[in-house]
Amino acid sequence: MYKKEKTGWLKHLDFIVLDLIVFQLCYILSYWILRGISNPYKIVLYRYQAIVYLFCQLIVVLVTESYKNVLRRSTFMELTATFRYVAGVEILNLLYLFSVHQIYMISRLLTGLTAVMFFIVSFIARLINKKRILDMRKDQKGQRSLMVITSSHLVDQVIAELTEHSYHDYFISGIILMDQASADRKEINGIPTLGRGENILFYISRNWVDEVFLYQPDNLPYPTEMVDSLLNMGITVHYCISALNESRWGTQEVEKIGNYKVLTNSLRIVSIRELALKRIIDIAGGIVGCILTAIIFIFIAPAIYIQSPGPIFFTQKRIGKNGKVFRMYKFRSMYMDAEERKKALMEKNKVQDGMMFKMDDDPRIIGSEKKDKNGKPAGIGNFIRRTSLDEFPQFWNVLKGEMSLVGTRPPTLDEWERYDLHHRVRMSIKPGITGLWQISGRSDITDFEEVVKLDREYIETWSIELDFQILLKTVSVVLKHTGAK
Repeated sequence: MYKKEKTGWLKHLDFIVLDLIVFQLCYILSYWILRGISNPYKIVLYRYQAIVYLFCQLIVVLVTESYKNVLRRSTFMELTATFRYVAGVEILNLLYLFSVHQIYMISRLLTGLTAVMFFIVSFIARLINKKRILDMRKDQKGQRSLMVITSSHLVDQVIAELTEHSYHDYFISGIILMDQASADRKEINGIPTLGRGENILFYISRNWVDEVFLYQPDNLPYPTEMVDSLLNMGITVHYCISALNESRWGTQEVEKIGNYKVLTNSLRIVSIRELALKRIIDIAGGIVGCILTAIIFIFIAPAIYIQSPGPIFFTQKRIGKNGKVFRMYKFRSMYMDAEERKKALMEKNKVQDGMMFKMDDDPRIIGSEKKDKNGKPAGIGNFIRRTSLDEFPQFWNVLKGEMSLVGTRPPTLDEWERYDLHHRVRMSIKPGITGLWQISGRSDITDFEEVVKLDREYIETWSIELDFQILLKTVSVVLKHTGAK
């Protein structure tokens, strides 16, 4: 019988509980320092504040995976992770206080002192807890005996990889080399070593072996009979497929399609929980965005119609996730014949290879013939594009699930037709209103390969935290009127 390793919350439950307790202790201690020794939980306002802190911590744990690889992190990495954790909790706390109009009722000095004190104490507590766990496992030498089956030219690499991570609770009790009838080296790093021609099964049956780790080159046949015998003895077998270690294949998961077990490869594999959180954020943002769109419509619709009679909204077929076509909405910032005039202007396109279209002082923009004192176009179309107001109707696409708040910009059908194979990676996720390359100076980037590079980077490193960072940076870019022309 094999006990599967804990995952998710349970895996680091001790660290989670430790931080919850430490935060409350720091909260109480801060209260004592500022107001004298008494019970803060007796005061309704401070009791609720303690409960809010508790929920803020749980939300941060749920959204940011603060304890991922906690036992592997260096001291500096732990310091950074602790700071992000504290910052996340305090930001959520301040947002709550603003929303319920209690920001001036809670002592800001108490809030700040609690945060600083928790940062220091939590960092120290985490280091102590990690040292306790690692020392305990080191003293026990591992609770599981692991036999390694591999080949002579892989053995040193395999042993190094397995022994490097001392946080595991196993020790290597023996090595079997499947490409040698009799092992040339009887010991490797003090571990008994056998060849395939020696009495392997007898050795295993007479020694302490809980599990077997099997990793060998693809050119060696899979030892079916040996594995069957091991399973018949009740020994757990871990078979490592060489493809699993090909980092160029991205992340992998073992799944079932129909009745077949398959190895699934993707640039980024995310959990249902993460996707659900992203969709919830999209829905909330979509609702707020649609309300703002309705308000903006009242003011800019007459200005658009007066200068260029016709529809206020511009709709266009765009390419969505994995090539699915959808209709995208924008406030119309160009004259009605803009698409026809685009062909004549292609020679002025700033983007190489024509994979996207961007040009300075585009004459198709409504009112662009009007100039300001610096000779720059100053029409209504230029204004709504410079302020990104034309993008607001896309919140309806977000609400419908065709787009996301953050993603990659959807190409037009003619741009999609010109894509090379590696360009298609951009559309392996839902397109977004904003994204990594948009906040990196979208009007300054003229090399489409740079756009693809930034979009791929976003996909490979995606997290809810990254989405929030991009959204905040987008607000800053829009307010400063940088990046859009």
